[in-house]
Amino acid sequence: MSLRINETVPDFEADTSQGSISFHDWIGDSWAILFSHPKDFTPVCTTEFGAVATLNDEWQKRGTKVIGVSVDGVEDHQGWARDIESYAGCAVGFPIIADEDLKVSKLFDMLPAEAYLPDGRTPADSATVRSVFIIGPDKQLKLSMTYPMNVGRNFSEILRALDALQTAAGHGVATPADWTVGEDVIIPPSVSDDDARAKFGEFEAPLTYVRKAQLPK
Repeated sequence: MSLRINETVPDFEADTSQGSISFHDWIGDSWAILFSHPKDFTPVCTTEFGAVATLNDEWQKRGTKVIGVSVDGVEDHQGWARDIESYAGCAVGFPIIADEDLKVSKLFDMLPAEAYLPDGRTPADSATVRSVFIIGPDKQLKLSMTYPMNVGRNFSEILRALDALQTAAGHGVATPADWTVGEDVIIPPSVSDDDARAKFGEFEAPLTYVRKAQLPK
């Protein structure tokens, strides 16, 4: 069964490039992003890992831990990290899960239960392991995205989505299309007009069911 929004994500133990972890304990009270890759030493994935590494300060500002997963072993991960550092010009400060047995890939429904890695495999054998999972401090899945092999992920969008999720969770609001921090938010339909004014002050209502307001300072 697929992992759905607001379900608790699987807990697991795994070896990583930075030692062994228990996933829920590793998340702790933070937000977390798990992003997956079908193989080490591949071009698109190398650019993506580099992008995540360069955003280290942005993840920290948002109280968010990031962790990669790739279906190769720890030794390969450590060698690949050196290539990523050379490409990106900065250290890879986050762990990479070794998923040679495909346990994590299957727990998160990125591969079917019967999947296996054949001898002489290529990235195509684990192509669907190209996903992003944003997880809240409550260990529940808040957002997921899956990309094809030939399209690099947009980590600016992942940051934007993380901002929106944290804003919605912290203020009991929703966010409109293309929203970025500082722009008007949407008042949920469950909030009455009187309660909305008490919380937000005056608001705009271009439609009776679309009410927009600035977050209180």
